[in-house]
Amino acid sequence: MARRGRSEASKRRNLNELAPKLIGLGLLLGIVPLFLGKSPFGAALRPMVTFGWLLFAAGCGLLWWQVRGRQPKAAAVVRPEKNVHPRPFRRPEEALPPVDRTATEFERMVVQSKARSARPEVVPQSWNAAVFEVIEWRRFEALIEALFAQAGFETKSQTHGADEGIDIWLYSRSNPGAPVSVVQCKHWQGKRVGVDKVRELRGVMAAKGVSRGQFATTSTFTDDAIKFAKANGVNLLDVEALLALIAQRTEEQQQALLAIALDGDYWRPTCVNCGTKMVERTPRKGGVAFWGCESYPKCKTTMPMRGAVGSGCGSVRTGRA
Repeated sequence: MARRGRSEASKRRNLNELAPKLIGLGLLLGIVPLFLGKSPFGAALRPMVTFGWLLFAAGCGLLWWQVRGRQPKAAAVVRPEKNVHPRPFRRPEEALPPVDRTATEFERMVVQSKARSARPEVVPQSWNAAVFEVIEWRRFEALIEALFAQAGFETKSQTHGADEGIDIWLYSRSNPGAPVSVVQCKHWQGKRVGVDKVRELRGVMAAKGVSRGQFATTSTFTDDAIKFAKANGVNLLDVEALLALIAQRTEEQQQALLAIALDGDYWRPTCVNCGTKMVERTPRKGGVAFWGCESYPKCKTTMPMRGAVGSGCGSVRTGRA
């Protein structure tokens, strides 16, 4: 058996060496007569030129066949169906690299979606702090954009990808070419927005030549952040301030804002890379459920699912970092 194995290995080695030999011999017979010109030796080899190029072509073909045979065949990728639920508040934008987030690997995961799972048990029926707790980060941004649109601004936003520190641009209707203010949104729970985030917004305002800025969050601000904002033209909007603004709207406007906040799968987070709704994933070996992009393995972005225990889930609170 050992002798037979050595014999087969020797045959494979000889076959692998055949292609370079054919290519080399073909080049030799095809090119050398050209350099020898009309000399007797060149005249004798000139009839071999055609045969040389045939050897060269055969060697190249054999080499291509050998290389192709060594490449592993790509496994077919089964892609889940695209989410076709209408989201009228979303605007298609060019996909850009992620910002403020780190895409993580899907390890030990069962690629099985439960698109309608993890829905909050209680749906808010009127405006209160619970609305901001149950909606996902992209829905929060859409709500803030609609709130400023009701105030008379022309708005422009980006659904996903790099935002350069700005989530919403505000323009005057009388001068739509120049922004009058910018908005940064942070959908956080249990984490106060520090002065560093407000400083970043102020830096972007200076770079873009905008004198006014808005910082909206579902959380609260630190004392240093509040002090810095007052001195630098940044208006801070926490949940209490947002609810106060909404209360100033007409009843019809409030209901329109609530419809935007709670339309469709408002609790399912949006993938920051793809702009599509994420699905529930469960680790194969057990553990806490989490959100994963439905475009996996093309996109490997994940987000934690707060309140999830084991393969089940509780209330969902997602935050845009």
